[in-house]
Amino acid sequence: MESLENKSILITGSTGFLAKIFVEKVLRIQPNVKKLYLVVRAEDIKSAKQRLHDEVIGKDLFRVLKEKHGTNFNSFISNKVTPVVGDISCENLGVKDSDLKEQLWNEVDIIVNIAATVNFDERYDIALGINTMGAKHVLDFAKNCVKHEMLLHVSTAYVCGEKSGLILEKPFKMGETLNGISGLDIQTELKLAKEKRNELQAKQATKEEESTAMKEFGMQRARFYGWPNTYSFTKAMGEMLLGDLRGNVPLAIIRPTIITSTYKEPFPGWVEGVRTIDSLAVGYGKGKLTCFLGDFDLILDLIPGDMVVNAMIAAMVTHANQPNEFIYQVGSSLGNPIKCSTFKDLAYCYFSKNPWIDKDGKQVIVTRPILFTSAASFQRYMAVRYLLPLKGLQVVNAALCNYFRHTYSSTNRKIKFVLRLVELYMPYIFFKGIFDDANLEKLRTTVTKPSEANTYYFDPKIIDWEDYFMNVHFPGIVRYVFK
Repeated sequence: MESLENKSILITGSTGFLAKIFVEKVLRIQPNVKKLYLVVRAEDIKSAKQRLHDEVIGKDLFRVLKEKHGTNFNSFISNKVTPVVGDISCENLGVKDSDLKEQLWNEVDIIVNIAATVNFDERYDIALGINTMGAKHVLDFAKNCVKHEMLLHVSTAYVCGEKSGLILEKPFKMGETLNGISGLDIQTELKLAKEKRNELQAKQATKEEESTAMKEFGMQRARFYGWPNTYSFTKAMGEMLLGDLRGNVPLAIIRPTIITSTYKEPFPGWVEGVRTIDSLAVGYGKGKLTCFLGDFDLILDLIPGDMVVNAMIAAMVTHANQPNEFIYQVGSSLGNPIKCSTFKDLAYCYFSKNPWIDKDGKQVIVTRPILFTSAASFQRYMAVRYLLPLKGLQVVNAALCNYFRHTYSSTNRKIKFVLRLVELYMPYIFFKGIFDDANLEKLRTTVTKPSEANTYYFDPKIIDWEDYFMNVHFPGIVRYVFK
């Protein structure tokens, strides 16, 4: 888009999956962008540059851009991309170089905040620092930018918790809770987290004990106010701070659902790391997982990463210099839903036709996966298959699994890990909500010119899920994730 020409954009979370797709897209479609400042956590500028090379520019994702620029690629990148040593959990984004800080305040036109810790059960102090206070620090930094046109903040659709029915694109009010309990105060939460950490250190807890306790504390605080986990709770509080403190700063909040591999650009199927449902596909394709947990009619809300980035860019350029707050939910559950049973069937279809070759050179033959439609049935299966042989017990019911998880953790850590994953993912495995995308639909109809339809696509209705999984996504995770 022409509106990005000669703009300077500051991007946080730049080594993350979504940020890389964003950076590549901007550089490819608008080579006349003035500068991309990428905030990187590092000891110094030398190590920041190394991280930028190893974890961003050096990835296969950038191969189309490399082919486009040929021998001039490195000079193009060095001219357009500048790493910034920083940390959003600190004031002024942790930028210690005062000259650089002034330069950024004078030059930056747009800030894109993608930084987050996405662990569902992150340490409470760390999650508050990044997901909640990090959002405030980015906003404060934006207010100091003299040319600032837009703050785009990437949140998550699951700030809604475990709601069912149609979930609207509505902002949070400060102190709003999901279960109606009053008293949520972010400063109090920060104080409680600090007191908990100090208490553990006073007891001379080991690092592992402290980490475990802080994780459990975060889950307790989240569930007290109606959120299923620390991640969604701290992201929701980050949104509250932005909405309450933004003043006249133009703000767009993007709430993606479950992000999957690229649909089309820069090429189909690029993915990085084991992302949510991909943990199922990887385990199943390698023959280590023979069952899935979910409702046959459950809607999986999936959206390819490049579509999320296209929606981000569209919102960013559309709302520049508009002193309002805009919320966009980016998903597929309303416009093009896919059922859990379809995912299960396509996984079997793909990996039975394209078996994984293990490290011994043998084909991994998969069987049609079992779909457990309740947590209790899955727990009984785990107990009967894996735990009964350990102790020879004759009778097992779902309640015994919690007992097993603690009693035999030393000899069965893998089972403990699986049951912990089930516990963490349960709110999403049986999620009954459908995300409204009326705001996004309006953005689609107003921003996309016919000539740009193939460049700024983010309508989930164009996805043929069978074709996407069979020819794009599953081949992508085999290429980039299977080891």
